[in-house]
Order: sequence, then C-alpha cells, then structure tokens
Amino acid sequence: MYINKDNQQRYTVGVLVDNEPGVLSRVSGLFFRRGFNIDSLAVGTTHDPEVSRITIVIKGDEQKVEQLVQQLYKLICVQKVQVMQSRNSVERQLLLVKVKADVTAREGLMRLVDIFKAKVLDVTKNSMVLQITGDNDKIDALMGLLEDYGILELVRTGVVALERGDDVMTSDIFD
Repeated sequence: MYINKDNQQRYTVGVLVDNEPGVLSRVSGLFFRRGFNIDSLAVGTTHDPEVSRITIVIKGDEQKVEQLVQQLYKLICVQKVQVMQSRNSVERQLLLVKVKADVTAREGLMRLVDIFKAKVLDVTKNSMVLQITGDNDKIDALMGLLEDYGILELVRTGVVALERGDDVMTSDIFD
C-alpha cells in the first residue's frame, strides 16, 4: 500500500474464489456497493482449476478496506482474502503497445526496448508492437517516453501480485 496524490492509500487485495459463473460479478459488485473504484483487476485460475484468484487494486482508507474484507468473507464463493503490503509483495503488469515506427524512429525505439528490457513482437514499415512487464512505475515511465513517438494502440493487464517470503495464500482445502 502507498499514499497517492489524493491522500488515499493504494491497496492490493488478493481474493481466492470458487471458479464458477458469476463470481467476478458478485465480487466486483461488492466493491461498487461499498463505493470503491477498482483501479486494476486481474483474474485467473490457480493450480487448482476449481479455484480462481482475483487481484484488485483500490484506493481508500484502512477502515473502509477492513470493512470490505469482512464483507467479502460473507460471499459464499470467497475462500480467502489477503490485503498485501507493497513492500512485502511482488507486483507485475503486462503492456502491449503499438507505436509509430518509421525507419528514422526505430533506432530510438530500440534503445528504449533495451533500457526497459522490453520485447519487440511485431514490426511493419510504419509501426512496432512492444511488450513490457514490470511494476506500475516502470510501465508508466515507458509509456511517457513512447508518447513522443506516437502511441497507436495499447492494452494493459491489471496488476497481479504475490506476497514475498514463505507464506502462501491457498484455498482452505489445501491448508
């Protein structure tokens, strides 16, 4: 968690849920009803195909987040909830971005690819598709530099996160 410009704290919340139709709607609806704007949302199955992990990034205060966690546990589909501390977690996102890349721009773009450890996925006469993974700050920094070249299209995943160390968040059936 960190405090942003609006004096609100940023929280990354991991939620293990039953992998069944309508779960995402029920979980995200709870955030809506509690007045939280979801800044980032990522969902995928875990090593158990019957369990999915939802990673949600929100802004708010500690008391509201604690109430939200209690409300999440009231949903039958929720198995576990974990609010992660940013200093004790690893967070990553994926960005795919198509930028203008004529012959004169490619050399500068390739320097950025090297600096940011990005990958070139596609090249045409007039554009390049780049892939970068990293934390929010790294991706924002690259996007800021790519604006000078002309961003044609982009897609960005939500944050995925795991806590550092030996503690793991698993469904109750594995505890």
